Amino acid sequence: MLLCVSASHKTASFDLLERLSAPSARVAPLIAEHHECVQGAVVVATCNRFEAYVDMDEPVTAAGTVGVEAALQAIEAATGVTAGELAGSYRVVSGPAVAEHLFAVAAGLESVVVGEGEIAGQVRRALTEARADGTTSPELERLFQRASEAQRDVKNTTALGRAGRSLVRLGLDLAASRIADWGALRVLLVGTGAYAAATLAALRDRGATDITVHSPSGRGERFALKHGIDVVTADAYPAAARMADLIITCTTAERQVLDADVLGGAGEGVPGCPVGTAVPHRLVIDLGLPRNVNPDVAGVPGTELLDLETIRLHAPLEELQATDAARALVQDAARRFLAAGERRTVAPAVTALRRRTFEVLEEEVARARAKGDDGRVEEALRHLVGRLLHVPTTRAHELAEDGRGDEYVRALETLLGLRVEPGEQDLPASRDLAG
Repeated sequence: MLLCVSASHKTASFDLLERLSAPSARVAPLIAEHHECVQGAVVVATCNRFEAYVDMDEPVTAAGTVGVEAALQAIEAATGVTAGELAGSYRVVSGPAVAEHLFAVAAGLESVVVGEGEIAGQVRRALTEARADGTTSPELERLFQRASEAQRDVKNTTALGRAGRSLVRLGLDLAASRIADWGALRVLLVGTGAYAAATLAALRDRGATDITVHSPSGRGERFALKHGIDVVTADAYPAAARMADLIITCTTAERQVLDADVLGGAGEGVPGCPVGTAVPHRLVIDLGLPRNVNPDVAGVPGTELLDLETIRLHAPLEELQATDAARALVQDAARRFLAAGERRTVAPAVTALRRRTFEVLEEEVARARAKGDDGRVEEALRHLVGRLLHVPTTRAHELAEDGRGDEYVRALETLLGLRVEPGEQDLPASRDLAG
């Protein structure tokens, strides 16, 4: 059984994710060592995501509980983050849902900026690290390899890679009709995530130079230093917002970071701005999801609000529909992954049937040769056996995909007295045609 313990920007604070992303030791080996029923582990750790994928021996009682316990104890040992601290900040995905979850992650559907490509490489590196640590399993290998294939399909057949950053571009394109000189703007970014970096680059491309940043989560100094801009502290934020010509919010904060009250006063405390100075026209672009800006800012004199809903109305259909198309591809890839896995569960039974059938066939071929057969009887027998095996082999795969593979196994044991060995490998296809 596969399971995933997932903490991401959707469930955990960035401070917690930052602690998880810098373990003192590899987490996957610690998970694998927890219990003999742990078949393997692969860990994907990024600044916005920490996920432990665990392959459990399903016949073990409460395998899922043991797997989660293994992950939480390994996380605490490697990062110092206790299970108590993690409580409420992670979710567990198990069984068939794991494949669709990882495929969506690898494709960028679960990223802060939807469609970003960096996560695909991080998923591949996670598998490489697990191989080096000796913690993979055949099922985890298959899972992560199919995840990379699904990601490539999404990248090659949809516009998802352009969709996330296109929202930034589209927002600024809509703003352009209201802006005469980008170089004269006082711009305030609120937020320091991936959208903020993309927004900053797009603003500079248009000629904006007077750009400051405020981070509700306290990450402003680091972002400002990295990108060569000034930071606005929490105390100075209201005044800076009142004096900005363009405010762009792009945080993952659940609470709104801008409202009419913030914009309602004068510009006291802003260097270079006379007390009582008002901004003749201010544009606010809300790229947040959930909404960063209270709609009441549109009622502040001289203020206009563009939110994601407005921006999306002007988006090219190809880019708006990219997420839906990508999601459909991911779901189809997950279905195929599960179907292939179910077929593997009946492979030993199919092997047992084919082996018994070929043993009988070889006995009859040998008898025919002893009687002087010129090859025609042998050819007919092999053709007949091939025809006879086709239907039960097809039915095995159909029943497996319907979750009824155990019925097939019991039928073989009941009708033919075959004992199915779980580790048995299928016979080479060439045995169908050659003696």
